[in-house]
Amino acid sequence: MLAVAFAAQPQRKRPPRKKVEDKRVYLVHSDNLHYDQYRNGDAQVLHGNVHFRHQGADLFCDSAHFYEQSNSFEAFGHVKMKQGDTLSLTSNYAYYDGNDQLAQARYNVVLRHRKTTLYTDSLDYDRMYNFGNFFEGGKLVDGKTVLTSDWGEYHTDTKQAMFYYDVRLKDKKLYLTTDSLFYDTKTSRAHIVGPSNITSGTSHIYSENGYYNTKTERSELFGRSVIKDQGRTLIGDSVYHNASDGTNYAYNNVIYTDSVNKNMMTGDYCEYNDSTGYAMATKRAVTVDFSQRDSLFMHADTFKVFTYNIRTDSVYRKIHAYNKVRAFRKDVQAVCDSLVYNSQDSCMTMYKDPIVWNLGQQLFGEEIKVYMKDSTIDRAHVLRQAFSAEQMNDSIHYNQVSSKEMKAFFRNGEIRETQAIDNVLVVYYPIDESDSTIIGLNYTETPLMKMFLENRKMQKIWMQKPTGTLYPMTQVPPDKHFLPQFAWFDYVRPLDKDDIFNWRPKKAGTELKEVKRREPPKNMMKK
Repeated sequence: MLAVAFAAQPQRKRPPRKKVEDKRVYLVHSDNLHYDQYRNGDAQVLHGNVHFRHQGADLFCDSAHFYEQSNSFEAFGHVKMKQGDTLSLTSNYAYYDGNDQLAQARYNVVLRHRKTTLYTDSLDYDRMYNFGNFFEGGKLVDGKTVLTSDWGEYHTDTKQAMFYYDVRLKDKKLYLTTDSLFYDTKTSRAHIVGPSNITSGTSHIYSENGYYNTKTERSELFGRSVIKDQGRTLIGDSVYHNASDGTNYAYNNVIYTDSVNKNMMTGDYCEYNDSTGYAMATKRAVTVDFSQRDSLFMHADTFKVFTYNIRTDSVYRKIHAYNKVRAFRKDVQAVCDSLVYNSQDSCMTMYKDPIVWNLGQQLFGEEIKVYMKDSTIDRAHVLRQAFSAEQMNDSIHYNQVSSKEMKAFFRNGEIRETQAIDNVLVVYYPIDESDSTIIGLNYTETPLMKMFLENRKMQKIWMQKPTGTLYPMTQVPPDKHFLPQFAWFDYVRPLDKDDIFNWRPKKAGTELKEVKRREPPKNMMKK
């Protein structure tokens, strides 16, 4: 009965024994072993094919002093530590502390971890926390990437490396120098955390905060980083550079400067390609031409630069500006919907309601071409519905010319000749030079008119078969004061370099009337 009751009671399970971690360093093999307390203290002296084992790691050397009581040893000659099949450490000398799992390797130290190799003369490797630090110069090789510095760390668990003091990174297309750099061997990504200089081909990069991927050759740079390449400079709050295809992207407060052609672009977004010469700026985009004594400022929604025959003697560029173009220089202002500048013939063409002002003169037409020579204006050509007006000193009367097209020729930036061609209408107020009063109104019609100027003053006028009338001021017919095409767009004119951002359209009804062109005859021949 008692036995049955005892048997019915449930059996108590014994608690599992706690595993006691074995931290002892084991001597696996040595060809020779001797002990001399008077000469070597507590050390066991080992010679020949010495082999230690400690918590998953095997350590080999030619000879060693084994301190069993302190669970440590000194290793001499051909020292090698292996941990699994991913990590090995070799050196000429090492001290190993089994309690702290710390190996202090010296002289010709090589740490290999998977595909990454670290070379140095002094390395402390902490097996407990899986990292090694060197402090007398080191070189890390990761594929084709080579990193050197005076001091650094390498973590085998995270594959992260940290380098400090005289850091140099060499890659197949890049050379980087800095004082602080973090490098991830798993992603091949370098993190710049201090003043750094990067050379990639012909480009030079300065940054104090950024990332570079040695596999993709892409850089992500922050904090007003600077990229320079053969006279071109790109600065932005954030800059992205791809060395493999030469592309650059910049965001916020971007400044792109071309010191060779003496111009610059600014905006909140800009991109440039080193290999193709393509550039683009938008978001409050501005181009500045500083080739003259006074700089020309131009704003548009978007600017694009295309380079043709790059890296040849026949290289040329086209600059496109489109949507709400406004330009300002002290002596010249302009507005239009879009324009194209071609460096091949140094021609800038303005499209869709272009207007140009020069001091008290205003010029507009369907299309205006301006040709440059040695960075100064050489000639201008107004095509279709050409109109020129000059405001007189009394601000009431205007000298006016309208024609199908107009041409202007300059010398040293000063206008010397103008031509009005086909269906020319002229309203001109001659001045009495003795008292500067207006003599009358001269209304003229002619198929061709040429005006010759010197120091901005008219010297001679030539007309082909003109017909006209000089009206005294008291007898001018009311409809003769203004030509049918007359309009004065002072409210549209940019006032200064900051006013180029303020788009003001023409008043309704003052736009150029669309003129239908004669279409080519259709081919009526039957097949």
